[in-house]
Amino acid sequence: MVLLPQILPSPRLAAAAASPNSAFRPAPRLHSSAPARRGRGARLATAASASGSGSGSSPSSPEPYQPAESDDGLVELPLFPLPLVLFPDATHALHIFEFRYRIMMHTVLQTDLRFGVVFAGSGAGGAADVGCVGEVVKHERLADDRFFLICKGQERFRVARVVRTKPYLVAAVQWLEDRPPAETPAPGDDAEALATDVEALMRDVIRIANRLNGKPEKDVGDLRRGLFPTPFSFYVGNTFEGAPREQQALLELEDTAARLRRERDTLRNTLNYLTAASAVKDAFPSSPSSG
Repeated sequence: MVLLPQILPSPRLAAAAASPNSAFRPAPRLHSSAPARRGRGARLATAASASGSGSGSSPSSPEPYQPAESDDGLVELPLFPLPLVLFPDATHALHIFEFRYRIMMHTVLQTDLRFGVVFAGSGAGGAADVGCVGEVVKHERLADDRFFLICKGQERFRVARVVRTKPYLVAAVQWLEDRPPAETPAPGDDAEALATDVEALMRDVIRIANRLNGKPEKDVGDLRRGLFPTPFSFYVGNTFEGAPREQQALLELEDTAARLRRERDTLRNTLNYLTAASAVKDAFPSSPSSG
């Protein structure tokens, strides 16, 4: 899907995460039909199992800590700065190869399988202070102690303070939830109506994008899949691939209606662009090659 979102800066965590962009190399986006990748000398493990033993050397891991809630309601969470945005219920496949994050994975797999994903774009500024918990649902430990893993987004959080930076970043975080809607929403604030509008726009964008790409125009099907407005807004935000700063802005919003309005505006802009491109293509069709 081609999208033209408005790019906005997001708040940044102080440069506690040194060189966040060198932290990892992301694997291709996970598709449910893709078989799990298997490496030589590796074994596939489910998230419920302990970390597998490989023939390569294993980094010395610090004593695993058990995430505990402090008196101020904050929870300690290991953080993984990545050039992507994880949304609740979304899945990502990752390749963990840098030493400090291999240490982190050993700790995560020995505790509660959860770590925080925070967006860290190119350039200075560190990582965003709002992220999403990723829970390891499947992992594969290779012989050289690298990991392939699949994580699924859980709840969102905001970083309150940095606890430590070595051997990897750990922060105290507070959980984020969208504010409950008013019993009688104001005009334009009805999340259910906004979700219906967003789904209709997504259908139109997909239809015209398929036409421009020479694909058959077929019924898109049920995009919402019975989701309530809040999880549907996260699903839509996850489709805005290639625009991580816009995705980060959507993740940080604490109002479902505001998130859906922003997604509606983005989809309208995209639809206008694709409609114009389709009109140009129809007006100036490619001439058949002569031979």
